[in-house]
Amino acid sequence: MAEQWIIRVLGKEYGPADLATLHEWKSEGRVVPNNPARQVDVDQAAEGSAQEALWKTAGEIPGLFQVEPPPVQVDVEARVSRAADAAATTTSKPPRRNVLVETFRIYFRGFFQFLGLALLSIAPILCAEFTSRFIDTAQSVNLDLRTLVAWGFGMCMLILRIVLIPVYVAGIQILSAELATGQRISFLSVLNGAVKYWPRIAGVGLFVWGVFFLLFVFAFGISIMVLASSTLFSVVIALGLLVIQVWLFGRFFINVLFWQQFAVLENLNATDALRESRNLARSGRDLPWYQRPMWRGAFIVSFWFAFIIGLSVAALWPRLVAEWPMIQDYVNQIMQTQDPQAVLQKLNASLQTSHGFDYRALALTIAERILQPLLGIAFVVLYLDSKREDES
Repeated sequence: MAEQWIIRVLGKEYGPADLATLHEWKSEGRVVPNNPARQVDVDQAAEGSAQEALWKTAGEIPGLFQVEPPPVQVDVEARVSRAADAAATTTSKPPRRNVLVETFRIYFRGFFQFLGLALLSIAPILCAEFTSRFIDTAQSVNLDLRTLVAWGFGMCMLILRIVLIPVYVAGIQILSAELATGQRISFLSVLNGAVKYWPRIAGVGLFVWGVFFLLFVFAFGISIMVLASSTLFSVVIALGLLVIQVWLFGRFFINVLFWQQFAVLENLNATDALRESRNLARSGRDLPWYQRPMWRGAFIVSFWFAFIIGLSVAALWPRLVAEWPMIQDYVNQIMQTQDPQAVLQKLNASLQTSHGFDYRALALTIAERILQPLLGIAFVVLYLDSKREDES
């Protein structure tokens, strides 16, 4: 008689099942190597703690995982949930992983799939840029009509990019979690799973990014107040408000550090995702400050923004250097002329006709979008690492 096995998944036991049935379960994603397993015929041989010692993992069952057939991806949500659970419920405290090394390992392992996700934002940008260029060079079309069509198409592409952001965010979480636990998943399965999270990611994202936008507006208003202040008292009040704004920004940033991971990988609703994000970000009080999740997250964001600023400078610097003498000349004309508005209009027309299509800036924008998944991967790795440490 063929060996019969009992499989434990998320605390529940399933079986008895022979090897052929286990292969079916594995192809459906219902069994992974980390699932506890035991033979049926040893159930009567031991009791209590001795019986627990007879449990092994599904990966040790002969002939089940040793020869790996092409994977069949069916249930993305279940696989991602198991990936997070497997990372969080290890029996011994795992060594701390290097987030940077692990991030690049995952990125290069799934490079083409991450590139596919990046195309969700790259494609609308390219369509808008090249269409605008084509319309601008169409001499047979009225200038006002060309401007209107280019503006309308650009707005459509911007709306499309915004609509695709939740799919991109959820896709990064799903794909990164799968690769982080050594699993493979097809790109279509990633998209299929990511679309299911669109309403939740869109809703929570609108709230989170909306609050950040309001905080930036608040900071901008305070800056205007400082510049417009004429008395020492008003300057002190403005600086005090700026301190409060920085405190609010930092506190909110900590609270929403892991909202994307909890919303997708843990399949939590908006309220629970924000609450668990705050709890995990504030965990690790017994660790050195630089090993706590909130500081590690702050370092990741700081490195990313430093990289973005560097790309922006690289894109603008050659153009600024080339056009600086012309700008200086027009500034001198503005200081000496009786009609500065005419000079500004002339400067604007000269800038529009001098540089044409900026391929360098477009190339750097595409490079940024291709590398942007690194930020999402880093937070998934940090989330799995921090949760695993918190559980252990």
